[in-house]
Amino acid sequence: MRPTGALHLGNLHGALKNWIELQNSEDYECYYFVADWHALTSEYNNTDLIRDNITDMVIDWLSAGLDPVRSTLFIQSRIKEHAELFLILSMITPLPWLERNPTYKEIKEELAEKDLSTFGFLGYPVLQAADIIMYKAYGVPVGVDQLPHVELTREIARRFNFLYREIFPIPEPLLTDIPKMLGIDGRKMSKSYNNSINLCDREDSLKTKIGSMFTDPQRMRRNDPGRPELCNVFSFHQIYSLPDDIGEISLECKRAGIGCTDCKKSLAVQIIKGMQPIHERQDYYRGHLDEVKSIIEDGNARATRIARATMDEVREAVKI
Repeated sequence: MRPTGALHLGNLHGALKNWIELQNSEDYECYYFVADWHALTSEYNNTDLIRDNITDMVIDWLSAGLDPVRSTLFIQSRIKEHAELFLILSMITPLPWLERNPTYKEIKEELAEKDLSTFGFLGYPVLQAADIIMYKAYGVPVGVDQLPHVELTREIARRFNFLYREIFPIPEPLLTDIPKMLGIDGRKMSKSYNNSINLCDREDSLKTKIGSMFTDPQRMRRNDPGRPELCNVFSFHQIYSLPDDIGEISLECKRAGIGCTDCKKSLAVQIIKGMQPIHERQDYYRGHLDEVKSIIEDGNARATRIARATMDEVREAVKI
């Protein structure tokens, strides 16, 4: 994850919960890193933001349930081998592979207020490939929208193996079912849109944000029947409320038995309750920053050992 702002519920349900399931499985050895070099692609003129968010991001990871014993948690820029492998891979990656990346233009349009006409932004999928194959990954947990990036990594790994020597496994995408998680304004929940419910938001802030959420656009009055299947508030109820309550909310909304304000208030209660364990762990780690620092340093050391071994193989294969 890029440390470009506070983590939000979209990050929690779209990635972190899946990461935790993978870590707790007997089938995987997991590596998760703070992608601070990747953050430079869009925040190269605002680097204080990156540094300030690194520790907060790791605290949120730990608070959500990532276990530093079962998973290796590290900071990308502390493992200099990532930059070396990126350099080598950039020499063998054809430029058209990068230019056809479907998310390249999409992100440029989404962040139109930023100047992203840089080599680093165009070439960040090559750095992603280096991040993945450095640890000889067999699987990469992604949503469907990230499939092109994994496919590019697979092509780069194949090209390296063909040109030099077979070192890298060809990673497979581990597709995740990302729940619909829109922001309070009905658009995709995003730090860029300032429409997110953050993991660090507490009771008053949560109530305020949930109270301002968009609902069914056609339900203008209290006695208008609602359409819960089109309501963003209801989509959150489906995640945070009990099954019996979800059914009742849906029924009452359709027959105008409950208004949007009451629906939001009941949702706020459920989200506050659901987030309480995470908030308690956040408070603990913020009071034990030395422990967080030790976790990061241990993860960096573990990642470095593997990265150095991989790069010894790469240098020998490339004969440099």
